[in-house]
Amino acid sequence: MATRDATVDLRGFLRNLLSLQYREVLMATATLAVVAGAVLLFPGTENITAGLSADVGTTTIALFLVVAIAAGVVKGAAGFGYALVATPVFASLIPNGTVAVVVLAIPPWMINVFQVGETNTGLEYVRREWALIALSVVGAVVGVFFLAEFQKGPLVPFLIALLLLGYVLFQVARRFVVVEEAHNPVALGSVGLLEGFLLAATNLGPLLPAYLHTFERDRERYVGGLSMVLGAIFTVRIVQMAWVGLLTPYRLWLGCAIAVVTIVGLLAGTYLRRLGIDGERFDYLVTALLFVIALNILSKTTGPALAKADELLALLF
Repeated sequence: MATRDATVDLRGFLRNLLSLQYREVLMATATLAVVAGAVLLFPGTENITAGLSADVGTTTIALFLVVAIAAGVVKGAAGFGYALVATPVFASLIPNGTVAVVVLAIPPWMINVFQVGETNTGLEYVRREWALIALSVVGAVVGVFFLAEFQKGPLVPFLIALLLLGYVLFQVARRFVVVEEAHNPVALGSVGLLEGFLLAATNLGPLLPAYLHTFERDRERYVGGLSMVLGAIFTVRIVQMAWVGLLTPYRLWLGCAIAVVTIVGLLAGTYLRRLGIDGERFDYLVTALLFVIALNILSKTTGPALAKADELLALLF
């Protein structure tokens, strides 16, 4: 497949925006929403770290922004990976893991709505994959309630990492085989349900990107479809977190501020995807990213997960 034109046509974008073209309206809406939140909810320079723990200073906030840009580049180029890159870093710097998960719901929402517009993914995809989208939303609703009631442990991320490693080994061994049967509506809907739950409860959702990659090799359809599903999940998450009291004004501001900076990385990653990533390179990029993510999760969860498993076995036997 030939790469799309990577040049920036600002006049064309503005012309299409003023004529309310679907693609440009979605991209502008996503961008302006987080810019407005960052400006209108700004707590003042003296309160920039007020909603975080006492040992989190402005240097940590600056590190957040650097990580957000890097994660935006990954998401723009591969179609996924923002939360998977950013969440472990944020969670390691913020003692309260729930705060990190809540704050990091805003930038992915912006990115996914932007990419739905950028890839011109619309109602045709919704009609074709409505079960996937609907079940992913159901999973997200359950996951937010789980996040509000329980502390997440290491076992779920550990199992996710093992599944990712298995997928990577399968794809490399079979030389990126396309499994048409993976598009089965029941299987795809089940993966969507699990994806929604995992994203809402842990902010780690690599299962759907891996599963979609088994049958979708057109990178624009892959990025657009993935963004449509993830955008629906994050929209539900944000509304529900506000409803249950997890999304405070400060957390919403911090999420919007991080999202504004993320735009820089997103645009850079989008440019790279359009400029020089053909189908084969895209397959390698997706698989390599999943492999790195799996190793990163394993490095942080193997010890605690095995200890937790020993505790559970001791209780059972």
